[in-house]
Amino acid sequence: MNQEIYDNSDTICAISTPGGVGGIAVIRVSGADAGPVVSKIWKGAEIDLFKSHTAHLGQLFDPESGDVIDEVVLTIFRSPNSFTGETVIELGVHGSTWIQGRVVQLLSEAGARLALPGEFTRRAFLNGKIDLAEAEAVGDLIASQSKSAHRLAISQLKGAFSKRIDSLRDELLQLACLMELELDFAEEEVEFASRDKLRSLTTAIVDEVGKLASSFRRGNAIKRGIPVAIIGATNAGKSSLLNELLEENRAIVSSIHGTTRDVIEDVVTIKDFMVRFMDTAGLRKTDDEIEQLGIERSRVVADKASIVLNVIDASSPVYPEVESIDSRYIFVINKRDIVPVDQIVKFVQEHYPSNKIIAITTNSTKDIEMLRELLFETLRAEMTDNNEVTVTNERHAQALFAAANHLQALLANLDAGIPTDLLAQDLRDAISTLSSITGQITTPTILNQIFANFCIGK
Repeated sequence: MNQEIYDNSDTICAISTPGGVGGIAVIRVSGADAGPVVSKIWKGAEIDLFKSHTAHLGQLFDPESGDVIDEVVLTIFRSPNSFTGETVIELGVHGSTWIQGRVVQLLSEAGARLALPGEFTRRAFLNGKIDLAEAEAVGDLIASQSKSAHRLAISQLKGAFSKRIDSLRDELLQLACLMELELDFAEEEVEFASRDKLRSLTTAIVDEVGKLASSFRRGNAIKRGIPVAIIGATNAGKSSLLNELLEENRAIVSSIHGTTRDVIEDVVTIKDFMVRFMDTAGLRKTDDEIEQLGIERSRVVADKASIVLNVIDASSPVYPEVESIDSRYIFVINKRDIVPVDQIVKFVQEHYPSNKIIAITTNSTKDIEMLRELLFETLRAEMTDNNEVTVTNERHAQALFAAANHLQALLANLDAGIPTDLLAQDLRDAISTLSSITGQITTPTILNQIFANFCIGK
């Protein structure tokens, strides 16, 4: 990437609203010369006189021909009180794609440069307006497709995750300072950092880092769609159930056993959560090699799912082995309109007492709504933790796991009586890894990878 981006010395512009035609589009300009650049194509009151955080009606024109391009609303945010920390001007133009393109062209001719992906947010980070984790939360907020994903992104954007990381990092820095003092007074054999205290505090931090890292599975599921597997014997009604939950004919429904041979999946929103339903091949003994592969995939999908809907055909019940069932399983007894289900419900309650049960028929709208409500309540209980920070970013999770490994090495070396200088190195590595999350320590390569995934105008 061009070095001028790191200098932040030029003025950039870009369309910030999605591509296509709408009522209004927003074009953003940021940089020290934002005012002078826009002034070259602006008809209205003098921009230099505008106070920060004010909006003004005017016109944009072509300086060469004098033709008016559009009547617009100009909103100004003066440095340092803006998203990027620089002077930012946002132009609300009419949504014509020609107008949008022409205005960006005129701004370029007036001295602005077209922004690269994520460059506005990158400047906010480089100018100290947000840290790196908060910058990544901006991307998550834009991409959020459910209330729960939005809630997590907002929490991270407000700095909840960053504060937790900074707190852990500060505790480790205090220990590191004491150990560095020991190294300075090595000849006097003075112990500034009590080994018992060091072991106790490191163990507590390892536990905290481990909890944060482990929360990534939950956070990633909420962000990308919580995986819900639909499993059961052949012809239990799994594909019919998928179609009803999705409200479309996504899977082929047939009375022929083994029709579904691969995993069929699609995403739907159930209240606060985006759910990724996965219809799987029916579980049965078969000599068909292709069907066997599908059944193996079914088991893999079930192992990785956050919730498993185990569908049982009330007219021909097939039950899974008790030892293979855990708390993720919800028993869905299907075809209650064909045969009584009381005995089946009783059997399930006796053999799987810890699991939820619901009896439905897939052609009943009321029953499907009851199942959706049960799923929502289950997801809310499993996926919502108002007292804990949830990790949603894979880079953060990898850094947390790496920091935990460094701290585990520190504990092992403590037990082995390793010299202070080697203990200090383990501690430095853990601090460096945690610092990379919020950006106290980072590299241009990491920044390029992060901001390349942003849209142009953000």
